[in-house]
Amino acid sequence: MVKVAVIGAKGRMGSTVCAAVQAASDLEVVARLDAGDAINEQSLAGASVAVVFTVPSVKLQNVLDLLAAGVHAVVGTSGWADDELDQVRAAQKKSSANVFIAPNFALSAVLAMEFAAKAAPLFESVEIVEMHHPNKVDAPSGTAVATAQKISQARKQAGCEPMPDATEADPQGARGSRYAGVPVHALRLRGMTATEEVLLGNPGEVLTIRTDSFDRESFMPGVLLAVRKIADTPGVTVGLEHLLEL
Repeated sequence: MVKVAVIGAKGRMGSTVCAAVQAASDLEVVARLDAGDAINEQSLAGASVAVVFTVPSVKLQNVLDLLAAGVHAVVGTSGWADDELDQVRAAQKKSSANVFIAPNFALSAVLAMEFAAKAAPLFESVEIVEMHHPNKVDAPSGTAVATAQKISQARKQAGCEPMPDATEADPQGARGSRYAGVPVHALRLRGMTATEEVLLGNPGEVLTIRTDSFDRESFMPGVLLAVRKIADTPGVTVGLEHLLEL
């Protein structure tokens, strides 16, 4: 029986994680922590793994506290900068615990990212549109940033030419942001949960790779997979594709 703590337990994702862990025969929720709760050995109540779904502003400190307590961290909070990941890696080297961070735990989203990276060198143009509910506090999504990075790396390795774009004036930013050179557009719409489209264009054709999550249940198989595997996944790992051996 793996004992699990949930950080951000009162949130939409956190409460879904609590229910999924409790429903698993080999897992048990032993601590439910939220804003204002200390993260230490006492409050973690013997957990060996903690699942973190909090807000971006506190995610780094959450993970550092878990490493200090010697508890493995499975992190779904997005918005990780390179310097923050460097701090996590440095702290992890001094801890007995491992860290797993996923931009997205939905299997369809992970596959969509991999498909997009495979296809990107074969098309002249690539753009990303991500659509989420209006309560999401960060933009663009961590999934969109990770997708852009994978696409950029694949195109660079293939020696692709820069993507065509004759735009000379865009004072209001209508062309979106660029991450790793890839245009990313973030929509926040009531009624949405989580959707990403990668549009790839050549003369006379467009390929659209789309993933939709209609319910937070879609993330739970990936979360539970990470909880079960993190003890045997040393160091700091970013991306569910590593656990799926893609």
